[in-house]
Amino acid sequence: QVQLVESGGGLVQAGGSLRLSCAASTSIFRLNVMGWHRQAPGSQRELVADITRGGSTNYADSVKGRFTISRDNAKNTVYLQMNSLKPEDSAVYYCKLEGKTTPSSQNTDYWGQGTQVTVSS
Repeated sequence: QVQLVESGGGLVQAGGSLRLSCAASTSIFRLNVMGWHRQAPGSQRELVADITRGGSTNYADSVKGRFTISRDNAKNTVYLQMNSLKPEDSAVYYCKLEGKTTPSSQNTDYWGQGTQVTVSS
């Protein structure tokens, strides 16, 4: 069973920055796409950004130019640098990793437990 450990959430004023981290705590054979999603109260979970193993990135329009996703394949870790934060960025942020634990296993999605990000105006 793969467990993901998230860190870095918190309370910040508008215009401030936070950096989220998500690490897989068990041995992973191969991680493919790694990403961050968020869910605000009363809203559906939405993709914030993701990154392929080769480093190609994809961002939601609402965060382009402000957020940067990166990964460290050696550490099985994905990061989200969030700058120029706005109150509407407030949400629970979840990391999602797609990968396999052995060469013969199926690709599976693994979710983190979520970390709260609150941006005050």
